[in-house]
Amino acid sequence: MKNKFLILSILIFSFVGCTPPQQIQPIQIGFVYLDEVIPDIQLDMRYYTANNFIGIKIDGYNSSKCIISQDAALALKNVQNELKEYGLCLKVFDAYRPQQAVDHFVHWAQNYTDTLMKAEYYPNVPKDQLIPEYIASKSGHSRGSTIDLTIISCSDSIQLDMGGQFDYFGEISHVKCSNITSIQRSNRMLLQTLMNKYGFRSYLAEWWHFTLKNEPFPQTYFNFPIQ
Repeated sequence: MKNKFLILSILIFSFVGCTPPQQIQPIQIGFVYLDEVIPDIQLDMRYYTANNFIGIKIDGYNSSKCIISQDAALALKNVQNELKEYGLCLKVFDAYRPQQAVDHFVHWAQNYTDTLMKAEYYPNVPKDQLIPEYIASKSGHSRGSTIDLTIISCSDSIQLDMGGQFDYFGEISHVKCSNITSIQRSNRMLLQTLMNKYGFRSYLAEWWHFTLKNEPFPQTYFNFPIQ
């Protein structure tokens, strides 16, 4: 009888031991974790938190990692290196964005009763007008070479005053908004100039938004989660 129990125990142990561990989905080929390319870049991944225009964590953001195409990461490294000569650094709010996150935005925008963050992010825009003016069913972020960012002081991480906050829906976010101070305008110009110098094009409605001009996946909208 003892031998039977011993054999059964060995068989169970062998079966359990052969069970493959749960695998984390690997990063998409052609993409990198941005802080592995630029270790001293600062990340403030808003959609992994509730600190965003919806007020909850967004679908597809399963970690605070920042993923971006390798081409865009290498171009950003040039921007960071030039800024560091003046004691400045980049701070990133978002980069690659899964399609499921974009779908989350759209579904939220169609729910007119959810106005939790209206006072902070879109006080002057009726929610039923967010689509398509501010929210679309497809985003360049899902192609992997678009990034939202600002400039900070390297020593204390204080953001340069851009005259408006990230993801604010309104005219103050326009790159060429005239209703800002000369210092705020100069800070925006610095960001625009350096990003354009190293191969990014700006989006005139959002001072923080840039896309690599020669993006490697111009027709592909990815949906792998951030983890």
